[in-house]
Amino acid sequence: MRVIIVTWGREFFLEIGPQEPVLEIKQKIEHLLGVPVHSQTLAVLGWELIDGLDMDDYPIVKEGTRIDLTIQSNLKPSNLYGGKIQMTVKFSSRRINLEVDRTETVRSLKEKIHILGGVPIKRMSLYFSGRELEDEFCSITEYGIRESSEVVVFLNTLNRQKDKPPTRRLSLVVETSSSLLNAARIPLELKDSCSVSDLKELLLSMKILPPDDYILIHKQRIMRDTCSLQWHGVEDGESLYVFRGTVNRIA
Repeated sequence: MRVIIVTWGREFFLEIGPQEPVLEIKQKIEHLLGVPVHSQTLAVLGWELIDGLDMDDYPIVKEGTRIDLTIQSNLKPSNLYGGKIQMTVKFSSRRINLEVDRTETVRSLKEKIHILGGVPIKRMSLYFSGRELEDEFCSITEYGIRESSEVVVFLNTLNRQKDKPPTRRLSLVVETSSSLLNAARIPLELKDSCSVSDLKELLLSMKILPPDDYILIHKQRIMRDTCSLQWHGVEDGESLYVFRGTVNRIA
């Protein structure tokens, strides 16, 4: 779910998981703004979010909730929001170097690329580490983009079919929780174009998992059934984690 972090009169979106620990959310903010975890206090409607608890412990936090961030340090707003990173934008035949803000959104990045490279925004698709930057309102750091990262620009063809990166085969390990098969480790090989739903069907057909409801986790984020492994940014050799439960997404 997406929440809004508010601090010093500024706000930005942050994607968090329903079961994500408060401490991991602070770590995301540290990565995004450079504010040390120990200098952060998060609160909703005056209730402080405690490091040792998960978001499940705070039912008042839902899609679109505004979370107040208090910085307990000598940092000034200009120190946080003036941070720049250097990145490379790769086209089919050339590269350009670009300096952007840490809080740059995917949309504003596309606008800069349009100005510098002349690429029509409506035909532009951006990829980082094999994953498309689909949500234009997300900050680029939410997609893992940092100093010296390379973003690849692909053009949608006139018939609106996307010129996507080639499919790769991935070697993965699916790890189950202690409540499922006593914490089993299941090695698999499959294409990165495979959807999460396809992966679940494969695990069911192999009779590895029971036909009960369960979710898959990649890098502390709940995976969407309709999206591919490539979309989730899954890389060769990584692990996916299985837990019992269901997710009700808010439209």
